[in-house]
Amino acid sequence: MDAEAVPRAEPLPDRPPLRRLVAAWGAGLVLAGLTVIVGCRALDVDATTPVPQLLAFLPWLLVPGALALGAAALARWRGGAVWAAAVLVVTAWFLQPYDPAGSSAPSARAGGGREAARITVLTSNVLFGKATSELIEAVRRERPDLVFVQECDAGCLGALRAGLAYPYESAVPSPGSHGSAILSRHPLVREAGISSRLEMPGALATIAGRKVRLQLAHPVPPVPGGVGVWRRELGAMRDFVVRHRSSAPLVVAGDFNASQDHAAFRALLDAGLRDAAAVTGRARTPSWPTSVSAPLGTQIDHVLASPAFVPRSARFLELSGTDHRALVVELSLVVG
Repeated sequence: MDAEAVPRAEPLPDRPPLRRLVAAWGAGLVLAGLTVIVGCRALDVDATTPVPQLLAFLPWLLVPGALALGAAALARWRGGAVWAAAVLVVTAWFLQPYDPAGSSAPSARAGGGREAARITVLTSNVLFGKATSELIEAVRRERPDLVFVQECDAGCLGALRAGLAYPYESAVPSPGSHGSAILSRHPLVREAGISSRLEMPGALATIAGRKVRLQLAHPVPPVPGGVGVWRRELGAMRDFVVRHRSSAPLVVAGDFNASQDHAAFRALLDAGLRDAAAVTGRARTPSWPTSVSAPLGTQIDHVLASPAFVPRSARFLELSGTDHRALVVELSLVVG
């Protein structure tokens, strides 16, 4: 047989090394998950487990996003690199403080009125009353006008009464995590709060001759299987704000079990409230859990106020015995 008649074997196509395949697959899986979470944030929905739980830690999605970008580069996957870069850009965009009123709020504009009073508000989740003594010491130091306490049972309330002697209160000292209390240096009358699994008492205070509505916040956390209840209770809080926002200045404070990256919490702000921490530059300061050091964690403890108040400052305090940081906010009540 003629040597020239023997057919040549076709060269086998080059296959990427195994490590590049693994890197590409890993990047793709991570990016798919991140896209779902960031997509829900962009579409203004909280969806279902595990999205609400992961949305609470949205800033930290930058870490797996950056790892996915590195893996896509290692795999020489241009499409994956572009995908990862887009996820990182969108995530970074949502890190800015959420303040729908912004400079358009009447109290934030120059000439918006005169300051009738300046009040200090402190909110703290004392974890089944375990941090009550620490809270008493903090209140003695800070001397707030209003104190909002979550997870305060009968023992906790008794200790607060004995150790602080605030003249006015609206409290429901139910057992375990259910009890809550509002303490005030200003005259107040107790009013019906918001119906919820955990107690959320309300009150109508008189500050500088003006009626101010106070509402404690403590909706259930968005645990797996409980996201629907969490969403309904935050929705009930929004409905409460809509009903009362025109009748009196309003302060809503407590453990919201929600961050600015949750659609249900943003809807509450959209109803006519401003987040004091966000307005004063502390939007991403974590308040929970204290088992990790800042800047890890998420901010779920808030003081929200209607536009009649100008937030002046916000500080977070470490209290032993609880997994939450207390929040101290200074507000100006503006009239005219």
